[in-house]
Amino acid sequence: MGAVNSKSNVKGVKKINKHLKDVKVEMKKVHWPNRKEMSVFTGIVLVSIFSVGIFFWFLDTGFGMLLRLIIG
Repeated sequence: MGAVNSKSNVKGVKKINKHLKDVKVEMKKVHWPNRKEMSVFTGIVLVSIFSVGIFFWFLDTGFGMLLRLIIG
């Protein structure tokens, strides 16, 4: 019984090692942004979040006023 478990454990360890090596190879292919690109992307995200927030705030305010008119 112990021999079967040790063989499956060795196969499991080999699979994990292969996966980690593959991850390392793929991570080297990734284009990592530099500081300037990262600040531009961050600015775009912040402006987008702010714009969507303002849009939904106006929408919520409008629906609230409409509901107050209907309910009275």
